[in-house]
Amino acid sequence: MESNQKPEKKFQSLSSFVAGISKAASGTVLGITMIGSAIVAGGLVGLAFSFRNLPDVRVLSHYLPSETSYIYDIKGKLLTRLHGEANRELVTLEQISPELKRAVIAVEDSSFYEHKGINPYSIGRAIVVNLQKGGVQEGASTLTMQLVKNLFLTQERTLSRKLAEAILAVRVEQIFSKDEILEMYLNNIYWGHNNYGVQTAAETYFNKKASELNLEESAMMAGLIQAPEQYSPFTKYSATKIRQAIVLERMATLGWISATEKQSAKKAPLFVNKPTAWSASKLPFVTEAVIAELKERFGDEKVLRGGMRVQTTIDLSIQQMANKSVQEGFNRLRSSGVRADQIALIAIDPRTHFVKALVGGVSYDKSQFNRALQARRQPGSAFKPFVYYTAFASGKYDPYSTIEDKPVSYRVPSGLYKPKNYDEKFAGKMSLRTALIKSRNVPAVKLGNEVGLEEIIEVCKLLGLKSPLQKVISLPLGSIGVTPMEMAEAYATFASNGWHAEPTIILQVADSQGNVLLENRPQPQLLLDPWATASLTSVLKGVIAPGGTAPNADIGRPAAGKTGTTSSERDVWFVGYVPQLATAVWVGNDNYKTLGKGVTGGGHAAPIWRSFMSKALAKEPVKYFPAASQFPQPKKKSPRIR
Repeated sequence: MESNQKPEKKFQSLSSFVAGISKAASGTVLGITMIGSAIVAGGLVGLAFSFRNLPDVRVLSHYLPSETSYIYDIKGKLLTRLHGEANRELVTLEQISPELKRAVIAVEDSSFYEHKGINPYSIGRAIVVNLQKGGVQEGASTLTMQLVKNLFLTQERTLSRKLAEAILAVRVEQIFSKDEILEMYLNNIYWGHNNYGVQTAAETYFNKKASELNLEESAMMAGLIQAPEQYSPFTKYSATKIRQAIVLERMATLGWISATEKQSAKKAPLFVNKPTAWSASKLPFVTEAVIAELKERFGDEKVLRGGMRVQTTIDLSIQQMANKSVQEGFNRLRSSGVRADQIALIAIDPRTHFVKALVGGVSYDKSQFNRALQARRQPGSAFKPFVYYTAFASGKYDPYSTIEDKPVSYRVPSGLYKPKNYDEKFAGKMSLRTALIKSRNVPAVKLGNEVGLEEIIEVCKLLGLKSPLQKVISLPLGSIGVTPMEMAEAYATFASNGWHAEPTIILQVADSQGNVLLENRPQPQLLLDPWATASLTSVLKGVIAPGGTAPNADIGRPAAGKTGTTSSERDVWFVGYVPQLATAVWVGNDNYKTLGKGVTGGGHAAPIWRSFMSKALAKEPVKYFPAASQFPQPKKKSPRIR
């Protein structure tokens, strides 16, 4: 019959009972065993009826604790760890060193494989001590009890919590095997310095997998469980060695290691690593961009708890070259008096549209704003290739069609708009090729309005520009804001002669079991006219050649690109490409202040581009662009634009 007596009163009755018999039995092995047995046989069975609201331990069959996610470069080099409070990587029992398993059991629960979840002898001894001391002074937790405490219960030191812990431990032992319980225990307990689970702890302390730990390392790890920070080898090495010796002594007493092994392990120094749980990312601009995309796709909770293995498209060696080129370029600009506070660089492989390198600013520590992805800045003349491609693709023009570089005006809501060239001069009749190579503004505006601003905007959208583009007369001069990422994406499509794919910084995402959650294999589509694209590239090669606006971008192999310099020298660009790599470089100030009189894309952004591309392509074979003559030319032509 169910009792209506409250649990608190049952605990008082039980305490009185224990206190009574402890007077007669205290201090003897028989007495302690009697107390433990009495509690197990009578107390827990009766009290179980009062704990109907305890958690159902069967949920452990499907329980997956939060795990650390790992972000790698395209070659598998670790870039950063991502986790919430718990830094954890799950492993199977077979993936844990036998020495560690023995050490943990020896010091925490040497009867683990004999008892049924609780140890009557330990319970009796602990209760006698606690009653004599007038409070909870000594524990009697088995590994199973520690496991259920960590997963289901609070950390308060009360008799009611200890009894609930014991009941749950018995239930767990009825459902799970000893090996399953030990595996859950080793994967869940706290090992110090934000490490939860044996695998991340082994990596943090010894830069090893849990399967590779030797005896002295295992004894140290087992000794941490009681008080991880108190025995931390990072801060209290002498205390660590004392605690390690206690574990080794216990293992020897149990006959699990020899006296020789004990002494050898005691004397062996511990070559500990540095804490890694909260170590900074090697590439913070990159990993922050990856994390943002992961959260957008999977949600914050899954990213922080999911144990993801994320392979990015970034090549760490190329990224380091980009970082170096940006830093060297920044130092060079500042030393020459250029008032530039920021540089952004992004490089894309035109064959896959994978992002290979990304630099969001000069210093992540000083500013976390990712300019490569988030800063919309006027591209200036770097926008002109979109105009010229539209003209070539229309079938009306080719690179040798002529145009007049002379004064022109357009009526706009604010009055008359009269475009000017950078040198404020006019050069008369010239070919479209010359106009683009020399970056003449007036011909670009005239050509843009002739072929149609709407058509240019459509081409830009096709190339991946998502920034809002306004149908204004000055659009061909890059008077709207775009990101370096958008510019690199568009030029990468020129580099692949019209083949386009959505750029990505994430190649694959899998869970800790190897199940693929996301895969971004390239799916290129031919979006541009091959003849028009090849014609544009042939012209843009001239920008880098002598007589163009960017001879400073010469890298000793076929390359194409375009400079960009905005009015008042607030933004300078160079965006260029070879068949294997397209890169955009932007230089400017976050507050839009001028960089200084005479600062240009060709003189100040192009050298940074050249520095990076020379490094990144050092081991790449020279490749050539396809010639326009390989493709059919659009039919309709107009030799002259007035």
